[in-house]
Amino acid sequence: MPSYTVTVATGSQWFAGTDDYIYLSLVGSAGCSEKHLLDKPFYNDFERGAVDSYDVTVDEELGDIQLVKIEKRKYWLHDDWYLKYITLKTPYGDYIEFPCYRWITGEGEIVLRDGRAKLPRDDQIHILKQHRRKELETRQKQYRWMEWNPGFPLSIDAKSHKDLPRDIQFDSEKGVDFVLNYSKAMENLFINRFMHMFQSSWSDFADFEKIFVKISNTISERVMNHWQEDLMFGYQFLNGCNPVLIQRCTKLPEKLPVTTEMVECSLERQLTLEQEVEQGNIFIVDFKLLDGIDANKTDPCTLQFLAAPICLLYKNLANKIVPIAIQLNQVPGDENPIFLPSDAKYDWLLAKIWVRSSDFHVHQTITHLLRTHLVSEVFGIAMYRQLPAVHPIFKLLVAHVRFTIAINTKAREQLICEYGLFDKANATGGGGHVQMVQRAMEDLTYTSLCFPEAIKARGMESTENIPYYFYRDDGLLVWEAIKTFVADVVGIYYESDQVVVEDQELQDFVKDVYVYGMRGKKASGFPKSIKTREKLSEYLTVVIFTASAQHAAVNFGQYDWCSWIPNAPPTMRAPPPTAKGVVTIEQIVDTLPDRGRSCWHLGAVWALSQFQENELFLGMYPEEHFIEKPVKEAMAQFRKNLDTIVSMIAERNKNKKLPYYYLSPDRIPNSVAI
Repeated sequence: MPSYTVTVATGSQWFAGTDDYIYLSLVGSAGCSEKHLLDKPFYNDFERGAVDSYDVTVDEELGDIQLVKIEKRKYWLHDDWYLKYITLKTPYGDYIEFPCYRWITGEGEIVLRDGRAKLPRDDQIHILKQHRRKELETRQKQYRWMEWNPGFPLSIDAKSHKDLPRDIQFDSEKGVDFVLNYSKAMENLFINRFMHMFQSSWSDFADFEKIFVKISNTISERVMNHWQEDLMFGYQFLNGCNPVLIQRCTKLPEKLPVTTEMVECSLERQLTLEQEVEQGNIFIVDFKLLDGIDANKTDPCTLQFLAAPICLLYKNLANKIVPIAIQLNQVPGDENPIFLPSDAKYDWLLAKIWVRSSDFHVHQTITHLLRTHLVSEVFGIAMYRQLPAVHPIFKLLVAHVRFTIAINTKAREQLICEYGLFDKANATGGGGHVQMVQRAMEDLTYTSLCFPEAIKARGMESTENIPYYFYRDDGLLVWEAIKTFVADVVGIYYESDQVVVEDQELQDFVKDVYVYGMRGKKASGFPKSIKTREKLSEYLTVVIFTASAQHAAVNFGQYDWCSWIPNAPPTMRAPPPTAKGVVTIEQIVDTLPDRGRSCWHLGAVWALSQFQENELFLGMYPEEHFIEKPVKEAMAQFRKNLDTIVSMIAERNKNKKLPYYYLSPDRIPNSVAI
């Protein structure tokens, strides 16, 4: 009688093992086997991290094995089981791999295909077509779209982390409890004694060091020492944690009536301001998105304020970017003066602090939350709903949506919800952040997620004219590496554009993103369908780059750049000044966040800047969803290209007082998971 050797690998994460009864059946082209109990006498099967082998003898010839069916039945108490993969050695000595990488819960069962990636057109046998269809039908019931707030991209229909499908939950929910993590961060930073001191102002700038010095690192310490300098202020628009707003100014806006006379002491080329604009030396950052946003009113004891500044910057003869004019609100007028470097020291300093605070709000809510977290969740939900596990695009993307839906669900549960942690310390809490996302959806376009296009749209592409823009330089390298890898994989499975057009599952995935994620808005420029291999490669590069590199660039520098509170105040407790010559140091300190809010802010930026415990970085694919040699070769080449980029960035950063490393591939996690 034919005999098969079955090897079963259990996951190594916490609680992955099981004591339940595990049964296996084989489905072949010539027949199905009986159900076999996988059990060795006097042996604890399916322990965490175990790889167990069993001999399974069948009554008759089964032909080519098409499916493996696993059933789990209760032994004592229900425990979930994480099955990594099954390998089958046939009576003829062939090995067949069946990747799983999923949880089997309760009295569950799972039916696996072998690991070869297949497009819908590759499946001609009824049983395989049926398996494909059933998997998607089940997933579409589990992964449902929901509107969390009007105008937002749709998200997963789950009120809390525990409501999510088991496969996308965190291994341990405790590790991502925001309340716990922020409190723990404050404890680790030795600042918990201040955390309840709301309404209590610091006495001066040096007083902020009480919550800072404990964990100084090179960048945050440098920020503390140099934050008042114009060079440091300008540098952050290029390489801080929100390097996506600065753009080349091609025409001075009418709402900023700045003249050459006002700024001539800042201009170094003996040219008028208009001539400097023509030569490409003037840059602008406009925070118009914040105009009219409601400030946080959740604490009746503390008034909080927002501004909507316009900041004009200049590239000096040393090719460094420095601020030359700041107007703190959008409509010019006597009570909205244009602040200048030639003004009194504290006038100019407070104007810059208002810009830094505004930058913090746009960074947290738009650059970080909307344009990485929420967008990546859309891609993830659409993938689970429309691509079966056997589809090559599912196999390619699954590592890049790992834990994203879970972290966002947790954020909606604890962080950005009504009365959530976001309300504690941020001037845009209490609903302002929701208004901001609703507004910013108008600018969320497909091309704005294509990295090279986004850089060009802001007029920031020239390395000759803008030499110290490391976010751009490193981002382009990583974008190209991802695009090359993706194009290799696309080329393996789609031999022509026609095959792309005919892949209905792929088209349904793209359509789901457009209809539900982007709310069917034509103006978003998101494609409803994809017709060429080139467009498919670009689209998948957007998905992977957004989840990995873009998120890393705007997330992991938060402690570096925002831990020195005056450099990134999460709230301001007095309105913007309406006249010059009246600002004092005492007034600035009373405007900055109180002790309690400073501590919650510091706990947040510390916690958000930490990598996950078992972080997987770009190019790491420990789950072997792909088994084919050409894809494995493409992955190896991808890792090689990424290693080259790591070396180039390390070399450039040598001896730099302010190294830029957020886009070094060895620091880019595969997915949005924090």
